[in-house]
Amino acid sequence: METPKNEQFRDSIGTINDEGKRAWVFPKKPSGKFYKYRSYVSYFLLAFLLLAPFVKINGNQFLLFNVLERKFNIFGFPFWPQDFHLMVISMIIGVVFIILFTVVFGRIFCGWICPQTIFLEMVFRKIEYLIEGDRGKQIRLAKQAWNAEKIRKRVLKWIVFFIISFIIANVFLAYLIGSDKLISYITGNPLDHLRTLISLLIFTGVFYFIFAWFREQVCIIACPYGRLQGVLLDNKTINVAYDHVRGEGKVGRGKFNKKEDRAASGKGDCIDCFQCVHVCPTGIDIRNGTQLECVNCTACIDECDHMMEKVGLPKGLIRYASEENIVKKTPFKFTARMKGYSAVLFILIGILIGMLFLRNDVEATILRLPGQLYQHKENGVISNIYTFKVVNKTTKQIDNVSYKLLSHKGKIETVTHQDFEVPKQGLAEGTLFIELHQSEMKNEKEKLKIGVYSGDKLIETTTTNFLGPRSYR
Repeated sequence: METPKNEQFRDSIGTINDEGKRAWVFPKKPSGKFYKYRSYVSYFLLAFLLLAPFVKINGNQFLLFNVLERKFNIFGFPFWPQDFHLMVISMIIGVVFIILFTVVFGRIFCGWICPQTIFLEMVFRKIEYLIEGDRGKQIRLAKQAWNAEKIRKRVLKWIVFFIISFIIANVFLAYLIGSDKLISYITGNPLDHLRTLISLLIFTGVFYFIFAWFREQVCIIACPYGRLQGVLLDNKTINVAYDHVRGEGKVGRGKFNKKEDRAASGKGDCIDCFQCVHVCPTGIDIRNGTQLECVNCTACIDECDHMMEKVGLPKGLIRYASEENIVKKTPFKFTARMKGYSAVLFILIGILIGMLFLRNDVEATILRLPGQLYQHKENGVISNIYTFKVVNKTTKQIDNVSYKLLSHKGKIETVTHQDFEVPKQGLAEGTLFIELHQSEMKNEKEKLKIGVYSGDKLIETTTTNFLGPRSYR
């Protein structure tokens, strides 16, 4: 006897048909309680994604990832190359948080928070529903010849998709080069910024390709997060899951018949309506269990609840549940594995908070000029030459900056002038000489503590090494 299709071992992804070709997914327009909540979350995140690069806190862009200039702003806090360790810890915290979230709630991040899913499901698909109609109309339109109706709808859809992709590309560029610079480029002559314009068109093309054609393949093929499910999920993880115990019953699922007593017949509560399959944005059958393609978008939960309500059966045939909850009816428990990830997460967050409090708005470095020896001057004075760099991480210029020795008696002289300015979110660098009397030298190498002053205010301290002959007092 031939194995039923839903019980066959599946050795290919759900968007590939039996001939190995792309099986285009035409999902039914979702509706229901979870979809409503997901819409609220998506609209909030869409507003956040579109506005974040244009919002400023204390003059700093809220989010900025300027890789070329090695300048980053996270929630209004500026990070420079000198703060690389903070960026690394922040990224590790993000990874651990996603791992913990996946261990507990499965791939819910993909369905509710991921920008790819939000833009595809809440923007591009809604436009598609508006222009081409719901699932049935889209399938008929795809099969029909290229007549006036199909050309009109497809061209209109492609134009709207391109415009939205262009807007997304502009916002994406604002994250990379800064909103102020982007606005100046937009308001200026595009020919004066050809490289930026070409980059913008490339980004537009990439986004258009993803949302107009590649679509759910990003989640299935390109995104590595889906592959992590096999490592992170276990039978205690809460997923969008089909209750196979209740749905299959004793003799399996079957079509609904008003005159039939399903309990007496031994049939499960699944009426085999395939609505959960039709509404799935990745084209899978959730009844086959947890799968690589499932992004936990909850569309199948809403659709199944709607069908159960229609036929008078209890809701929750498809719901958020763990395999252990379905089979053994055991409630959710915070396992030792989850506690371990939580402990690591809280420790890392504590370390990051501590480092942020210890972080200075001004950072100074003074380094001896390589290859240069100390010099003897009159009256037993020893001189060393240094290069200095002062980084200003604030949005205000620092005036009247000078150096003073704190640990030894001596003199510091900059090559250009004694006082200098450090521009906002910029740096000042140059050369200086440090002079000490030989009587201050206890060893051939002395560690000096130097204060950086703005006027009379100490704004930073730094250290450097001073070379000279040892004093024989």
